[in-house]
Amino acid sequence: MVSIMNEALELEVGQKVLEVGAGSGWHACTVAEIVAPSNMPKEEWGHVYTIEILPSLAEFAKRNIAKAGYEDRVTVICKDGSEGYEEEAPYDRILVTAAAPSIPEPLKRQLKPGGVMVIPVGEVGFYQVLMRVRKIDGKIVEENLGGVAFVPLVGKYGHKIGRY
Repeated sequence: MVSIMNEALELEVGQKVLEVGAGSGWHACTVAEIVAPSNMPKEEWGHVYTIEILPSLAEFAKRNIAKAGYEDRVTVICKDGSEGYEEEAPYDRILVTAAAPSIPEPLKRQLKPGGVMVIPVGEVGFYQVLMRVRKIDGKIVEENLGGVAFVPLVGKYGHKIGRY
């Protein structure tokens, strides 16, 4: 799934990427190696900002990213990812690794013109649809990439479960 999502994002060297749902940090590292490859000069690098709502998981991701040697290309933020990360917007690419009930408006706003977002959308459970979203001439164009199963996105624009 990581490969499918990375390919759907159409990643390129130098891009600024927002990942919603840091998890273990591994997916952010795979993205960082594409947008900021270690064999290229640092001035050509892009950057990955990864957001995790759970503090313990954000710390876990931060440790793993450092162990893998990507701490200079990936920044971990602990906050509600369904709201995006306005501080570094707009983004060339947005990757969401948890299923949202619908595409969050803040993420649409934070996507650059010509940008691409990949996000699973659907109900809590075992089936959602992986969507590729493009911002073209100020409009959002959605493409269904097929069925998937992800954990739910929680937070202000996510599913209302548990303490969220």
